[in-house]
Amino acid sequence: MQLRNTQTGYGTVAIAFHWTMAVLVAGLFVLGKYMSGLEPTDPQTFALYQWHKSFGFVVLALAGLRLVWKAVNPAPKLPEGTPVPLRLAAALGHAGLYAVLLALPLSGWLMVSSSPWGIPTVLFNTLPVPHLPVPAELGTLAQAEATLKQVHEALGLFLLLLLVVHVAAALKHHFYDRDTVLTRMLSTRPARQDAETAE
Repeated sequence: MQLRNTQTGYGTVAIAFHWTMAVLVAGLFVLGKYMSGLEPTDPQTFALYQWHKSFGFVVLALAGLRLVWKAVNPAPKLPEGTPVPLRLAAALGHAGLYAVLLALPLSGWLMVSSSPWGIPTVLFNTLPVPHLPVPAELGTLAQAEATLKQVHEALGLFLLLLLVVHVAAALKHHFYDRDTVLTRMLSTRPARQDAETAE
C-alpha cells in the first residue's frame, strides 16, 4: 500500500481524504437544501441541523488535516507539456477549493453562534462545541445571523461552481487529453503512461 504521494501518483492517504470529503460535501449540500424547506416547528428540523453541523465540523477538520498532509507530502506533478495557463488555473482552482472548504463550515459555525435562539451545537449528540464570538460590526444577533446565512449560502453555491469546474477539468484530462490526472486519484497503482515515463 502506497501511503505517500509520488511524483506521478497519489498515495492512499490523499485518495482517502479526497473521496471522503467529496461524499461528505455532496451529502451536506443535499441535506442543506432539504433543511431549508422545513418549518422551524417540524420535528425533523432540530435533529437534521445537528447532523448538518456535526458533519460540517468533520469537513472542517479534514480540510485542515488535508492541508497539513499536502504541506509535508506535495501533490504529483501535472503531465509534461501542460501549458502554463492551465497549470496556473489548476493551482488557483485547488487553492479556491481549499479556501472554501475551510470558510464554508467556519461561516456556518459563526452563523449558529449568532442565532438569537442560542441553540447549542453538540457533535453527534456527544461533544458540545462552544459558540464563536460574533463581531459587533454585524449588528444585533438577528442581523448577524441573517448576514451570515447569506454568506454561508453564497459560499455553498461558489463551492458547487468550483466542483463543477473541477470535475469538468478531470473529465477533460481523461477523455480529451488522455492522461492519468483522473485515474491517479482512483488508484495508487501506476498507470501505463506513468510506468513508461519512469522507464
